[in-house]
Amino acid sequence: MKEHGHQLAYWDTVGATKTFTHPVDVGWLAGVSPDARVLDYGCGYGRVMAELSEHGFSDVSGVDLSPALIERGRSLRPDLPFAVLESPPHLPHPSASFDVVLLFAVLTCVPDDAAQRALVAELSRVLAPGGLLYISDVLLQDDERNHSRYTAHAERFGTPYGVFATDDGAVCRHHDIAELRALLSDFDLVDEHRIEVTTMNGHRSQAIQLLARKR
Repeated sequence: MKEHGHQLAYWDTVGATKTFTHPVDVGWLAGVSPDARVLDYGCGYGRVMAELSEHGFSDVSGVDLSPALIERGRSLRPDLPFAVLESPPHLPHPSASFDVVLLFAVLTCVPDDAAQRALVAELSRVLAPGGLLYISDVLLQDDERNHSRYTAHAERFGTPYGVFATDDGAVCRHHDIAELRALLSDFDLVDEHRIEVTTMNGHRSQAIQLLARKR
């Protein structure tokens, strides 16, 4: 819970002003009904929600732990349903409540292995059988700046390689592809592809998107 408190303090201050850029491959959702129940977990200010709504999805909702980001989202898109996540990763929804869950640049904000597993397990719970989990997240980078900060953080705190602190106070994680795939034990992998993104602090970085179907 200490880690959650630290991260909330960041996302309610510095983080609430950031711009998020991971692209949505709407083609991946071409076979999904426009009235499918869609949840954007870690929705921020609702950028992905808005894009899905503009592509015809009529039942899109979002949750985030940051009241400041949720307030920003409500001011930008008052027509979309936002909610503050009171006790992450737990969701106040019955099992099998959603047909699609999006997890865009969220695992990078959850550096702990056990916390990541708990999050994906909760998303699996609220997904209906056959439902889709769409993940977009940042990979381990191969430049010296990132190598140095991965190593420094691991040596100081005993964290997994890939965890680091940003200059403005966030603790984030970059992933090996195998780590992300290993989280999907309740799912069948449908597709994956690498992309390049601009991070919230303006760095070009290698990322990956995975689409998985709940068994």
